[in-house]
Amino acid sequence: MPKMDLAKIYEKLLKHFGKQYWWPGETRFEVIIGAILTQQTTWRNVELAIKNLKDKELLDSHSLAAAPLNHVEALIRHTGFYRQKARRIINFSKYLVTKYDGSLDKFLDGLTEQLRRELLSLEGIGLETADSILLYAAGRLTFPIDAYTKRLCERLGIKELKYEELREFFESNLPRNLEIYKEFHALIDKLGKTYCKTKPQCSNCPLVDDCI
Repeated sequence: MPKMDLAKIYEKLLKHFGKQYWWPGETRFEVIIGAILTQQTTWRNVELAIKNLKDKELLDSHSLAAAPLNHVEALIRHTGFYRQKARRIINFSKYLVTKYDGSLDKFLDGLTEQLRRELLSLEGIGLETADSILLYAAGRLTFPIDAYTKRLCERLGIKELKYEELREFFESNLPRNLEIYKEFHALIDKLGKTYCKTKPQCSNCPLVDDCI
């Protein structure tokens, strides 16, 4: 495994940006739906979709499972790929209702690896989405690897590692602390949106001295 002082990087990002208090969501179900909707779009678009679902009282498993597909499509249209995403969040809700009586407590009450495999078996939930759900909805010590994290690692000299290798690297080199996991992932995303873009803006970046 490569060497990188993740604790030092975390402290630099925290000092520069402050706490992010991520993932926003009033319920764990909302967090999960948000994790599915945020694929290939901005959080601002997801917020609009979440608000629409709330306004129509569809942000619970039983209501969403019974909702007409075209109605849900219209409500989440802002998120892009809305037809696929509408089907996915309805299917997830139906799965929850059918197998767990709509109870997230029952669904999320299992061994982490078992729950991860179950999430990955569902349509539209890949590695990053599953790990985001595990961390932010289930409170498991799993570190999601998104595009911002991959970009940061590459610019800090960690290249050509696959998803699971990067996840293992973060989980092996961070304190086993849920709040650190949550904040660090959010801080990396904040860095990627602010400075560490496709065309980086390095002059004010808190990690400018760490970059290669």
